[in-house]
Amino acid sequence: MSPAADLVVFAGPHVLRAVDQSGSPRWELRHRCWAGCAGHTDFAEYADDRDHRYANRGSAGFSSDGKTVWAHVHGPLEHDTPDHDRGEEWLVIDATDGTVLARTQTRTAAAGSVHVPHPDPGQMGLTIGEGQDGSPLRWGNWDGHALIVHSFGDEDRVLLGVSPSGDRLLTVTHDQDLLAVHLVADGSVVAELNADVLPPHPAFEEETTDDEAQAFFDYEGGFVDENTLVVGTVESDEEFGTGRHWLVDAVRMQLIDQITYPFEVPGLPKALGDGTWYTVSNLDHALHIWAL
Repeated sequence: MSPAADLVVFAGPHVLRAVDQSGSPRWELRHRCWAGCAGHTDFAEYADDRDHRYANRGSAGFSSDGKTVWAHVHGPLEHDTPDHDRGEEWLVIDATDGTVLARTQTRTAAAGSVHVPHPDPGQMGLTIGEGQDGSPLRWGNWDGHALIVHSFGDEDRVLLGVSPSGDRLLTVTHDQDLLAVHLVADGSVVAELNADVLPPHPAFEEETTDDEAQAFFDYEGGFVDENTLVVGTVESDEEFGTGRHWLVDAVRMQLIDQITYPFEVPGLPKALGDGTWYTVSNLDHALHIWAL
């Protein structure tokens, strides 16, 4: 969704489609099917097809000013020449009319992806999941003319968030045992936190092996403010009880404390960068915003 909430871009198996507030399509950009088919013109043609239901997928995200849409798609695009199949691509698109402003190969084999915007509208993060094979990270810089993409050494990290200043990134390793803060300028790691500092869930049984009891970080988290992170261990906690959320000092990369809520909070914490974060209720019927 655009920052002004006046446009939504859906990343489907065959097409990117921009829809305005009235529900009317504004533009669309067709690309090679993520399920590997020859293409379809109507949803009914593939609605019951298993390969489409469980297909790999891309994603799309708006720049911070809402003027461009960044999209991870499976090329070629609809109007490319037949010999233009370059595999997965990262596009910068004019949000007004769908014009492709820049494009480049990602050199990935995605199961899925997520865009992470930066306060500078000319920058964007893309975290790509390749299943058990890893999670390459891409960082894009668009100056209005050229798109330059950095892979930060092709490290196997999932991008979780950007600091409010835009100077730092938060990542977690694909195996979820190491949080890191990086400089946006060059991707270098400035501080890390290993999951072995996390205490086991209080409900785990003593006879449980150490490996089973060891908590690990979720693929979700971010900057509550410039110097504070919120992260979760919900996935590793689920067999013992309610998942836990943690505050972390983003400068020293040290645990501050486990968050204590006034009532049971399921799911993952999502940082908003303005001193708050939010959670969604178990049945998705309520959104709770929290502050320190």
